[in-house]
Amino acid sequence: MAISLASLRRGGDARPPRLLTYGVAGVGKTLFATSAPRPVVVQTEDGLGTISAATFGVLRSFDAVMEALGSLYTEAHDFETLVVDSLDWLEPLVWQHTAQTHNQPDIESFGYGKGYLAALDTWRSFLDGVNALRDERGMGVILIAHAEIKRFDSPETEPYDRYQPKLHRSASALVQEHVDAVLFANYRVSTLKSDVGFNKKVVRGVSGGDRLLHTAERPAFLAKNRFGLAETLPLSWPELAAGIPFYATPPSAAPASTTEARS
Repeated sequence: MAISLASLRRGGDARPPRLLTYGVAGVGKTLFATSAPRPVVVQTEDGLGTISAATFGVLRSFDAVMEALGSLYTEAHDFETLVVDSLDWLEPLVWQHTAQTHNQPDIESFGYGKGYLAALDTWRSFLDGVNALRDERGMGVILIAHAEIKRFDSPETEPYDRYQPKLHRSASALVQEHVDAVLFANYRVSTLKSDVGFNKKVVRGVSGGDRLLHTAERPAFLAKNRFGLAETLPLSWPELAAGIPFYATPPSAAPASTTEARS
């Protein structure tokens, strides 16, 4: 199709979001994600527990994951949200598929980190499938990952530790580029100093049990969003959805293409 002024659209048009949600163990990432409208879960780990949600079951290969995405793209259904649980359990399948494609026994056999660079092509295939569901089937996307604490070498300060998605750094960077928000889930933590005698004090972390979703980067964690969200929200789908244009815009006010995709 020839490009013309008729093909212009506004960058602020409300489209389904692509979210990366990562956090500490047990904080409720999967329950949060499956609270989105009409979810279907592509599982690479057995993390649903007692949560009632449509799922393909635990998928043990990258090809099976792509087949699941393909079925959601080609077959009739009324699902509105794709949940992938989790990216860090998908990553070994990506490595395995990449090694097989290049006739290598494993990802390390490429040498000098070349295997992880080759794996980015496999990750792009996955992200292309995810983006097709979002752009052509009108599905929101929530990618789940666990958190790990890693040293961050800042060019402005001394190195420090922070939470980040539990993925190889190049894959993590690629996924972050493709999503509209990177959201960090954690418990509210405060510190308490205790006097243990001999002029010594011990600092302990204390959690009140509140579960929070952080949307903007801080020294302690990686995060971002393109929606102008509050920096910290309760870990609650309604609280998050209220700040995302696709969910906050009434269907009658949404662009025609978006309305059709959601119907």
